[in-house]
Amino acid sequence: MDDTGCHILHVDMDAFYASVEIRDRPELAGRPVIVGGTSGRGVVLSASYQARVFGVRSAMPVGRAQRMCPHAVFVPPRHRRYAEASKEVMAVFGTVTPDVEPLALDEAFLDVSGALRRLGPPAVIARHIRAQVATQQGITCSVGIATTKFVAKIASARCKPDGLLVVSRAGTLEFLHALPVSALWGVGERTGEMLARLGLRTVADIAHTPLATLEHELGVAQGSHLAALAWGRDERRVTPHTREKSIGAEETFAADIDDPERIRRELLKLSGRTAHSLRAGGHAARTVSVKLRLASFKTMTRSRTLSYPTDVAHEIYATACALYESAGLDHGARLRLVGVRVSGLVQAAGANAQLTFDDRPVGWREAEQAVDKIASRFGASAVRPAALVEDPGHPS
Repeated sequence: MDDTGCHILHVDMDAFYASVEIRDRPELAGRPVIVGGTSGRGVVLSASYQARVFGVRSAMPVGRAQRMCPHAVFVPPRHRRYAEASKEVMAVFGTVTPDVEPLALDEAFLDVSGALRRLGPPAVIARHIRAQVATQQGITCSVGIATTKFVAKIASARCKPDGLLVVSRAGTLEFLHALPVSALWGVGERTGEMLARLGLRTVADIAHTPLATLEHELGVAQGSHLAALAWGRDERRVTPHTREKSIGAEETFAADIDDPERIRRELLKLSGRTAHSLRAGGHAARTVSVKLRLASFKTMTRSRTLSYPTDVAHEIYATACALYESAGLDHGARLRLVGVRVSGLVQAAGANAQLTFDDRPVGWREAEQAVDKIASRFGASAVRPAALVEDPGHPS
């Protein structure tokens, strides 16, 4: 198909977490593999295509996935391993063009307009990327090619797994108008129901509905947004090196817990993971938040802005504990999930250079940096806070 003018690529790794696990454990090849919490309370993070045949999908409760695919292999996630693989995949993209906009660990937009003279047409570049990822990482990806980000992302989803799809400039409307309304960015369950009540079930239906009608029924912003997409209009450019807005970690318990000491230990563990991610990315953060989900599924969040940016787990943990204790939970309240997140990110080098010994506790950051070096060599569990070391006679 003609790829003239189709400078936007959306590259999406196929079942990324599951693919990394299968690559590292070849005995899993061909089997349904599900990555996620190994208890029924967790959620599915990734599922191989052999598991998807049974209806297993990301974000599904693990208990439901077990019922749908009882013979699947359930694997606990290894986030550091996925981050390493993602970094190497993004490096492949960087050899093609500097205009790379990561959306997550496993997908990115590329603008290859500046690489055409050196590497050839967009479809040739896409085949080169897919070959490099397969050769270097032993996993597959799917690539959508189009004139806009919106259409390229749909195209990559339509050619999964291990595929490549070009949507030509001339064929964009024919491609879009055959799709269901749910393919449009911004159409979730509620909007889909509203459109169905109006008799609008395909993108073509939206395209041929008067704009005034869409704006009246959906609101001016949503109506004009969907009308533009239905006609293939998307003015967004590929924006490289988008700064992260927040970093965090959370944990769903195998059983609801009401022990404040266990909750504090979990906050300590999550604060450590969050601080490690900050240091790995060269960031420090001004605001600390905790997320508390009760057994009833009611979710509470509490935040506090610090007097200076930090990338130190000890400081994040102290703030997280204070937020937990001030949340006003009833005595004996049972929690299903806790999370720690930081925001207001700045470059750590500049932030720490401005601090004096009187501004912050001395020694914690240096100690945690030393732990980072030990963990990189001997594993994450080589050194950890004493509070997180299990007593074999009294496991938590």
